[in-house]
Amino acid sequence: ETATGVKNAGATILRGGVYKMRTSPDAFQGLGSNALSFVDEVTRNLGMPIVSEVTDPRQVADFAQAVDMFQVGSRNMYNYELLRELGQFKKPVLLKRAFAATVDEWIKAADYVIKGGNDNVILCERGIRTFEPTTRNTLDLNSVAYLKAHTSFPVVVDPSHGTGRPELILPMSLAGVAAGADGLIIEVHPRPSEALSDAHQAITFEQFRTIVEQVTKVANALGRQVEKP
Repeated sequence: ETATGVKNAGATILRGGVYKMRTSPDAFQGLGSNALSFVDEVTRNLGMPIVSEVTDPRQVADFAQAVDMFQVGSRNMYNYELLRELGQFKKPVLLKRAFAATVDEWIKAADYVIKGGNDNVILCERGIRTFEPTTRNTLDLNSVAYLKAHTSFPVVVDPSHGTGRPELILPMSLAGVAAGADGLIIEVHPRPSEALSDAHQAITFEQFRTIVEQVTKVANALGRQVEKP
């Protein structure tokens, strides 16, 4: 249901996790590797590429059979053994910034993957921890503009984790695109209050459709195109 809904609303890549790194050991941790077959079935039926988070070097080979792109979550940005292992595969790696990492540390983490033989790395700005408690994190759009000006990495923005507030996802999505982001990662659920993970920051299909429409307008005004499903 979710995969079909986001595709119809304008998504071009599906993010579906089978492992979920959580701050609390009591929070939902995902369904584990047994769910990889389900992920593969959904993506084949929809003809939609999928990105999924790997949390351990031992998972990578199995994931490589089922996903189109690996995700390294913020808590694993410093997991150098995982980064080295991902360097052995040719699939794209979406590398999220750790919430206390400098841009230089983030780039060096990407270099671990590249030096392993895989130069297909995409950086994801998902917010950093600051003294400000109003939002879950502080979305650092300075980093997006800097990376686009000084590196060749594709950069995407995660306004869902970057704000933790559904009402801020639209404006920060627009700001991210204006800063030069190549893509957005947004938490969407048919019934956000029922989501097992990050329910407080998930949005509905209709809200997501509005974001896609508004982002397309901003991108077009900047002479850029938005990929269609």
